[in-house]
Amino acid sequence: MPDDEQPNELAALRARIAALEAEKEKARPTPRHRGRSFLAAVLIVIGCLLVPLGIVSAWTSDIVGDTDRYVSTVAPLASDEDVQAAVANRVTGAVMEHIDLNALLEGVAPDERPRLAKALGRLGDSLEGAVRSFVQDKTQEVVASDAFETVWTDANRAIHTSVVRALTGSGEGAVQIKNDTVTIDLAPVIDRVKQRLVDAGLSVAGKIPEIHTDFTVVQSKDIGKVKTGFRLLQIMGVWLPVLAVLLVAAGILLSVHRRRTLVAAAIGVAFAALVLGIALTVFRTVYLNALPDTVSQAAAGSVYDALIRFLRTTIRMVVVLGLVLAFAAWVNGPSRPAVVTRRIWNDGITATRTAADRAGLRTGPVGPFVRRHRTWITWILVAVAVVVYVLWDHPTGWVVVGLALALLFAFAVAGFLAAEPSAADGEAHAPGGQPET
Repeated sequence: MPDDEQPNELAALRARIAALEAEKEKARPTPRHRGRSFLAAVLIVIGCLLVPLGIVSAWTSDIVGDTDRYVSTVAPLASDEDVQAAVANRVTGAVMEHIDLNALLEGVAPDERPRLAKALGRLGDSLEGAVRSFVQDKTQEVVASDAFETVWTDANRAIHTSVVRALTGSGEGAVQIKNDTVTIDLAPVIDRVKQRLVDAGLSVAGKIPEIHTDFTVVQSKDIGKVKTGFRLLQIMGVWLPVLAVLLVAAGILLSVHRRRTLVAAAIGVAFAALVLGIALTVFRTVYLNALPDTVSQAAAGSVYDALIRFLRTTIRMVVVLGLVLAFAAWVNGPSRPAVVTRRIWNDGITATRTAADRAGLRTGPVGPFVRRHRTWITWILVAVAVVVYVLWDHPTGWVVVGLALALLFAFAVAGFLAAEPSAADGEAHAPGGQPET
C-alpha cells in the first residue's frame, strides 16, 4: 500500500470510530427514557400478574352465568367409572342401613322365598355379605345405565342456581355447603335402586322409607373463606382479563423498544398462564390428600378435573397465544436468525412466483394493486384474524394455531401477488426453447 494512502485510511478509520461512538451515545437511554421504560415494565408486570386471576375470573363467570356450559362440564361425570363406583358405594351403604337382615326372610312372602334364597345363595354363605353384594350389583346396574346419565344431567341443570348460591353464600338450595362440603342429594338414585331390588325379588326393599344421602362434589376446610373470593371473581367476570390486556398493551406502547418489549410481554403472559396451570396440578394433589377417608379420592379427582376442564383449556390457549405473538414479534426483528428466516420466506415466495410466470400464469391488474396497497392489506388481514379470535366462542389453543396458520397463508398469497414479475416473464422464446436474438 502506498505511504500516501495510509493517512487517508487512518482518517477514515478515526471518522468511523467517531461515528460509532456518536451512535452509541445517541442510543444511551436518557433519564426520560429510563422513566418510560420503568413505567412500562411496571404496567407489564402488573398485567402479567393479573393474567392468572383474569383467567380464573372468566372461568368463574362462565360457570356461574351459563347453565348449559355448567351442565356440559359436569355431564361426563355420569359415565366416569370412579364416580359411578363412589355413587354405588354410597347408595349401597344407605340402603343397607335400612334393611333388617334378621327379619329379611321372615318378611318375605312364602312364595317369593325360594326365588330370593336362590338369588342370595349365588352370592355367598354370609347373609349380610350376600345381601350387600346383591344390593351393590343392582346399584351398579342403575349408575351404569342411561337412566342415571339422564338423572345426573337433569339434576345438575335444575340445581345450577343452587350451586351458585352455595358457592357465593347467598340463599339456600338443594345443593348447599354444610361442614365445608358441597353435596348432591342421591335420593332419586336410591329410589331407582329400591325399585330394581323389588323387581329382583327383594320385596322388603319396598318398605325402605325415603332416604336422603349426599354425594360429595367439593370438600375443603377453607371453602367458607373461598366464598368471598368466588363472589368477587364472579363480579369481575371478563373485566379483569380485559384490564390485564390493557395494562400489558399500555406498557408496550409506552416502552422505547416496542418490538423487544412485545416479545418479553408475550412470553411473560404465557409464563403467567403456565404458572397457573402448574398451580392447579399441584393444588389437585394437595386437595385430594386433604380429603377424609370417607370420600373417594378417585371420584374426587374426576370431579376436580371435570370442573376445571375449561379452565385448563383457557390456560393452554393463553400460553399458545403468547408464544405465537412472541414469535411474530421476534421474526420481524433485526437479529440474524430472524433475517435468515424472513429471507427464506421471501425467497420461497419469489421462487413460486417465478415458476408461475414461466408457466404463463398472470396476476393481471391484481398484482400492481396489491403492491401499491400491501401495507394496508397486511393490517386488514391482521385485523380480520383478531376479530375472528375475539368473536370465537371459547377459543382453544388449536384455534389460535389455526388462525396463525391461516394468517401466514394469507400473507403468502399477498406476497405472491405483490412480487415483481420475473425477468423471464418478458422474454420471448424462439422455437426449440432458445430466446430470440
